[in-house]
Amino acid sequence: MVDAEQPVTVVMGIDPGSRVTGYGFLEVTGKKVKYKHSGVVKTQGSDLPRRLGCIYAELKAVIACYVPTEVAVEQVFMAYNVSTALKLGQARGAALVAAVEANLSVAEYSAKQIKQSVVGYGGADKHQMQLMIRSLLGLNFLPQFDEADALGVAWCHTQTRGSPLALQVPVLKRGRR
Repeated sequence: MVDAEQPVTVVMGIDPGSRVTGYGFLEVTGKKVKYKHSGVVKTQGSDLPRRLGCIYAELKAVIACYVPTEVAVEQVFMAYNVSTALKLGQARGAALVAAVEANLSVAEYSAKQIKQSVVGYGGADKHQMQLMIRSLLGLNFLPQFDEADALGVAWCHTQTRGSPLALQVPVLKRGRR
């Protein structure tokens, strides 16, 4: 039974990628965090603009379906390959547009912050993230890597929200021009 005085917040975490973008939703009531839903957006082909359109459209659809109140996204990390970093940044941009278009506030976290929050070690690997997310959320399945990473982003936000560690992206208000 949910206490009527405690508001329910739905946090969406996004782990952007140009081929696979993970997303996850956590429900927060007071200090209680509960798994709601997660999945991945898989893109195909070599046409980057179409893949970005797919990421945007699918994230827009899951946002409409699960109605988050807050969104957290992993920041771009410095990749060895400049082309890979640019594609990642563009995928991240598609995700940010889907969130901001839904008038949601967006917080950003580094991979190190996310891993520290979930595993307790900023250099954790993907398998460690999977196992800890399964344990922390009491899941009866092992989420895919990108799905676990997205849930990790959401988990980090639930543990950090309201703190100066959360880099807030301002919500753009739509109005008449």
